[in-house]
Amino acid sequence: MEKIEVYFLDDSESAEFEAIQKGYRLDVYIKVEQRYYNVRVYDLIRLKQDFDDEVESDGYYFIEPNLILVKEVNREEIKYTVYNLYKQRYFDYLKPLEYIDESELKRV
Repeated sequence: MEKIEVYFLDDSESAEFEAIQKGYRLDVYIKVEQRYYNVRVYDLIRLKQDFDDEVESDGYYFIEPNLILVKEVNREEIKYTVYNLYKQRYFDYLKPLEYIDESELKRV
């Protein structure tokens, strides 16, 4: 049994639709054993748009911490990617959250 769980703050169909349309989702939380991580999930199209916009306006691009790229920002793709990153020990390199109100999270 894997000791990893994926949570969203909002697991509604409308939140899923909005995330797919926008190409990113910031309310993704991963629980590995007893530690929680907040990851930023982007698709490549949105990442490139943000990159181009920031380079044009600021002259550089700042990468979001804990960034995960997926083919499409939907529930199944996020779970698939997170599980495979877990198998590669990706979360060993991230700093866990110091505090999270677990009552606000919805397991997916």
